Amino acid sequence: MQRLIFITHRIPYPPNKGDKIRSYHILQKLCSNYKVDLVTFIDDPEDRQHIEHLESICHSVMAVEINPAYRKLLSLTGFLSGKALSLPFYTNKKVSAYVRHLIKEGIKRVVVFSSAVAQFLPDDISNLNCIVDFVDIDSDKWRQYSSSKTWPMSWVYMREYRKLFKWERDLAERVSASLFVSDKEAGQFAEMVPQAAAKIHALDNGVDFQRFSPKISFENPYKNGELPLVFTGAMDYWANVDAVVWFAKEVFPVIKKELPQAVFYIVGSKPTADVTALATPGGVMVTGRVDKVEPYLQHATIAVAPLRIARGIQNKVLEAMAMEKCVVATGAAMEGIREQNIFAKNTIDDPQLMAQRAIELLQSQSERDHWGKKGRELVLKHYDWDKNTQILLEMI
Repeated sequence: MQRLIFITHRIPYPPNKGDKIRSYHILQKLCSNYKVDLVTFIDDPEDRQHIEHLESICHSVMAVEINPAYRKLLSLTGFLSGKALSLPFYTNKKVSAYVRHLIKEGIKRVVVFSSAVAQFLPDDISNLNCIVDFVDIDSDKWRQYSSSKTWPMSWVYMREYRKLFKWERDLAERVSASLFVSDKEAGQFAEMVPQAAAKIHALDNGVDFQRFSPKISFENPYKNGELPLVFTGAMDYWANVDAVVWFAKEVFPVIKKELPQAVFYIVGSKPTADVTALATPGGVMVTGRVDKVEPYLQHATIAVAPLRIARGIQNKVLEAMAMEKCVVATGAAMEGIREQNIFAKNTIDDPQLMAQRAIELLQSQSERDHWGKKGRELVLKHYDWDKNTQILLEMI
C-alpha cells in the first residue's frame, strides 16, 4: 500500500461527538486502502488512552496534546498578526516540521480534516494531491454568532467571520479538492468561492447502523411514569447550549403545563454553568457525560433538536432517526438532511407551535411510530458511511 498523511484537529477516536464521528469513519476508509500517517491533537486528557487503538490501524500516529485554555489565550495573537483567531489555536512548529518531513519521504497524498489545520501544509503543494474536508462553512458560524451578540463580541465574531472566510477561500483555490458535509453546504460555498466551484464536492455523513439500531435492547435510564424528551450533544458547544436554554425556557414550560409527566433530558458531556442552571427536579435533567447515548435515545418518548445556530448536518438528528425515534427539530437542525421535506410537519421554529406539536406527538404512540420508521428509512437510504466515503477514495 502507498502512504497517505491524514491531519485532523482532534483525535478521531472514540467517535463520540460530531467531528470525531466523521473523521473516524473517514480514517477507517483511508486505512482500508493506504498506510496512513495520522497527525492529530488531543484536547481532552481522557482521550490519551485511545492512541493505542489508532496505532493499531495506522502506519504511524503523531498525537500532540494541547491545553484548550492556554490555546484560547494564544488565539488572541491573531489580533496582532491579522489572522483569524481560529488559526493560532493549533499553531505548532513541531507538527509543521513533522508534516514537511513526511512529505520529503515521498508521500504525495494528504487529506486534511478541518481547514484550521491546513496551516501545516507547505506553501508549495503543486506536487501533492491535497484534499481538505472543511465539513461545513466554519466561518459562517461566526457570522451567525455575531448577529446574536452585542458589542464588543459582535465585532470580534464578525472579524473572525471575515478573516476565516478569506483563509477558507484561499485554501479552496490552492488544494486539489474541497469536501463539505452536504450538497447544500457544498453548493453555498461554491457560490461564495466560484473560482474553485469545480473542485468543491459533498461527502455526506453516515450513521453506524449496527450501533444505533432499534433492534438492540438497552436498559431504560428513565424513571417509571416519565415522558422523556431527549437532547444529545456536547454541552460545552455554544450552539448546543443555546439550543437547550431556548428550549427549556421557551418551549418546555408549555409542554410541562399540559403534560406534567414530561421531563426534558439534556444528555452530553461538559455541561456549562448555563446548562446546569436549567436543572429542576422532575422537570429538566442534566446528565453530564454518559457511557452511551443509545439507551437515552431508545427509551425517550421523542428526541428534540432545537438548534437555532447550525451548519452542515446534525449527527444527533441522524442518530435519533436511526434508532426509529420521532424527532422534533428547528429548520436549522434539519438543514442539509436529504429529503427533509418529508419531516416538515415536525420541523418548527416558533416556540409555541413547537410545544404544541411536541404535545401531540407525546400523546400519540402511533404517530411517533410512523415518524420513527420514516426516519430509519431515510438514514438507511442516504447515510451509509461505507458508501458515502467512497467518493474520497475516487478523488485520491
